[in-house]
Amino acid sequence: MKTTLDELHAFVAVVDSGSITAAADLLGLTISATSRTLGRLEEKLQTTLLRRTTRRLELTEEGAAFLQHARAILASVDEAEEQMAARRMRPAGRLRIDAATPFMLHVLVPLLEGFRARYPDVVLELNSNEGIIDLLEKRTDVAFRIGALKDSTLHARPMGTSRVRVLASPAYLKRHGKPASPDQLGRHALLGFTQPETLNDWPLRDAEGNALHIRPTITSSSGETLRHMALAGLGIVCLSDFMTREDRRHGDLLQLFPKQTLDVRQPINAVYYRNTALAARITCFVDHVAQALGQQPFDA
Repeated sequence: MKTTLDELHAFVAVVDSGSITAAADLLGLTISATSRTLGRLEEKLQTTLLRRTTRRLELTEEGAAFLQHARAILASVDEAEEQMAARRMRPAGRLRIDAATPFMLHVLVPLLEGFRARYPDVVLELNSNEGIIDLLEKRTDVAFRIGALKDSTLHARPMGTSRVRVLASPAYLKRHGKPASPDQLGRHALLGFTQPETLNDWPLRDAEGNALHIRPTITSSSGETLRHMALAGLGIVCLSDFMTREDRRHGDLLQLFPKQTLDVRQPINAVYYRNTALAARITCFVDHVAQALGQQPFDA
């Protein structure tokens, strides 16, 4: 009996998700069906691929070796299907996208309706991670990253830049007063990032003329959380234009020190691995985002 694609999919899904239960949910199967499929594969190969402990599943040495072949086979099938779709000029297949929550909510989600109308055969899978992820480990096709890139193994396409500004809600300023200069910020509640620490460098100069590094009163790993706290009047914040454009437009957040603010901009890149020809579904999505961002700058 020959190994089937369903069995390969089940094996890879169990490895990637970490459990048969999670894999079953991912594949849309029952737990028992997924377990039987995995067992059938091991019977065909006459070897144990996964060692079952009381707490988790672990790859055996044979399983790790077979996993590489399984991924290569599934990738080849995906590529063949994409080539057929490209012949019909209709990009197709699953597109896995990763971005930090603020960029996902404020930039990508509003663009999805237009993309789906143009490319109905592309199945979108959206994932949000506040930190840097391994694209291969997370099976991600394209990620959107804000800030300087460090991973030289990735290919990047610039999407533009987004300026950062110091902001506060009218309610906060009414209760606590508006600071007249950056050196008065120490008297106020400041909202900052847990990490990286560089995000707590604000685009201002201190009394000595050095770049202003703030010590937050409240911290969060998520820019979206900081935005909501600022809107709730909990303190002063420094955020990127891409997530505050509508807040500033409606007067829900007001910029502080406009004349003293340095023109600091965060680069935005779409990143992906490019070992072979870039899949049409990735190209069309990145093109769609780039076109939209070019037509509507964040600081508009």
